[in-house]
Formats: sequence, C-alpha cells, structure tokens
Amino acid sequence: MDIAGIVALAPVIPVLTIERAADAVPLAQALVKGGLRVIEITLRTPAALEALAAIADQVPEAVAGVGTVLAARQFEQARRAGARFAVSPGCTPSLAAAARSTGLPYLPGVQTVSEAMALADQGFKLLKLFPADTAGGISWLRAIAAPLQELRFCPTGGVTADTAPGYLALANVVCVGGSWVAPKAAVGGRDWAMVERLAATAAALKRR
Repeated sequence: MDIAGIVALAPVIPVLTIERAADAVPLAQALVKGGLRVIEITLRTPAALEALAAIADQVPEAVAGVGTVLAARQFEQARRAGARFAVSPGCTPSLAAAARSTGLPYLPGVQTVSEAMALADQGFKLLKLFPADTAGGISWLRAIAAPLQELRFCPTGGVTADTAPGYLALANVVCVGGSWVAPKAAVGGRDWAMVERLAATAAALKRR
C-alpha cells in the first residue's frame, strides 16, 4: 500500500507519543475499534520502537507507522520494527533518499510553498503541513489550492476536534493528524473506553 492508500483509510491519523510500551497494544486496539486503523507513533520516547513492534505483532488490523523521523537511519530501524509508513515534520535530501531506498511509504513535512514545490519536483505529491495551526492552517491551504492543485495535504500540529472538520472540508486535504483522540490523561489512566469513543467520533468525520 502506498502513502495515498494508507491515508485514505480514515479521516484522522492519531499522533501518539507512547511513554510505556505496555500501553501500546491496548491503545492501538481501542483506536482500531473506534474506526481509526492508521496510527502514527512518534519517535520521541525510548519506548517508541518497542511499542511499534508490539502493535505490528499483536494488532494486525492496525496500519502502524512512525512519526518525527529526523535521521535517515530511522527508516531502516522503523521498517525492522514493523512500520508500514514514515512521517517527518520536514524533509531533507537524506530523508527522501532513505525513504526511497527502504521502500517505506513516506509523508514528508512542509511549511512553505517553496518546500512543497521542491518535494513535488521529487515526486512527493502528498505532504504533511506542519505545524498546521501556526503555518497558516486553513487559510494557507485555501490560498495554495489553485497554484499547487496537484498536491494534497495532511495538516498536523495544533489540529483539534473543533478545527478538524474545517480542514477536512477542503478539497486538497486528504486527512488530518492529531493527538486529541488519545489524550495524555486517558492513556495515563488506561481509559481505553474513552479513547475508543473519541476515535469513533473522529472516524465519523466527513471528507470532501
């Protein structure tokens, strides 16, 4: 499955920062039960790769990938742990090359029109807008829709349950990324029922 096929599976991609590997499987199960199969595990904690491996092994319905990929070596580490895709907040030539060499579907990040054009030249037509809320958000995406009409975006960073519908109403937005579906308090308290409810609400959001 390529990155376009992956992001088409749900309107919201949960962005997870997992502190305890033991939380990974029940958290993923709750998200999948709620209707969110695509899961991004950020490489911001020591438990991230262990959590990814556990989900890949024990929650086969999930399409788990890694986020906050900042170094080329992380692509191979993630692939070995079972990642199905990778996401970065930005992009460098070495990251783009590593994505191609490992064959891992890749969602590179941009914040400007020039960055988006440069990645489009390399064949990347689906991009992450990050941080969406401070990079111009809905207004930015509306403004570039005509000149960059071949590109599609996954806004992430500051997107909430309240603002997600506005993003998803745009023709050049295929999905949004957000952490609101797995609040820190719910994960810390292992309130998987709450996570499932929030996921179900997010999964029901309509795309244009």
